[in-house]
Amino acid sequence: MFSQTVEYALRAVVHLAYEAPDARTTAQIADATLVPKDYLAKVVQGLARAGVVRTQRGVGGGVVLSRDPAAITILDVVNAVEPLGRISTCPLGLRAHGVRLCPLHKRLDDALATVEAAFRSTTLADVLAEPTESVPLCDTGPALKLKVRGKGPA
Repeated sequence: MFSQTVEYALRAVVHLAYEAPDARTTAQIADATLVPKDYLAKVVQGLARAGVVRTQRGVGGGVVLSRDPAAITILDVVNAVEPLGRISTCPLGLRAHGVRLCPLHKRLDDALATVEAAFRSTTLADVLAEPTESVPLCDTGPALKLKVRGKGPA
């Protein structure tokens, strides 16, 4: 249902949320998230244009979230790279339908509304705080960092 671009953007911002407030280079993000570096650079540009991340060139530079992870929703990220396309008029352009959607397109739009609401109500901080045995991004998640630091099981 979601494109690879959306998947890559979500991986990148979850990684940045976990690493916040530290900056990460696109190479570091690409390695941690298994996203091709060149593709990631384009994704980061879209996230920066939308104000989800900030980029800084040079020594000590890199990519950081523009706001606290608790203030960035999954919808913010999705809309930054591929906005959810709600259906407000007949996609077939049928004049008889106008803004009154047929039952099929009404149901499709209702499904999109549900996804939109779920994404709007979920922040990056929520994703990282959710108790799970399967930490986001596996090898870079909190459990591994705790294990590496000797503070708990992974």
